[in-house]
Amino acid sequence: MQTTSRGARGPILLLGFTLGLILLGHETTARAEWFVGQRAVIGFASWYGPGFAFRRTASGEVFVPREMTGAHRTLPLGSKVRVTNLRNGRSVLVKINDRGPFRGRREIDLSFGAARELGFVERGIERVLIEPLI
Repeated sequence: MQTTSRGARGPILLLGFTLGLILLGHETTARAEWFVGQRAVIGFASWYGPGFAFRRTASGEVFVPREMTGAHRTLPLGSKVRVTNLRNGRSVLVKINDRGPFRGRREIDLSFGAARELGFVERGIERVLIEPLI
């Protein structure tokens, strides 16, 4: 009886593991398709600046904090997005030239210059609308 119970558990665990991988893959695919369709998303933005000044970004460009640039996990490097601060309505056009953010549930990291234009340098993090542009 013990052998049958243990033997039945193996296929069930394998099935659960397989379904988990499929669902995980579906989640990743759905996120990638979101950008292909060029739809907007609301999320949190943070900013980075002086500590990274003049270092190379993922695109190979030198990071200049005053420029209108940003970091995103999946958007193509070189793509442009309009970022709008939902608290005050200000918006900027940003070029994605780096990867990130890697902390918290943030959607995008912006350069100091972009954060200053959007008016959230002091707050450090802000709820924004991100609109990928062609």
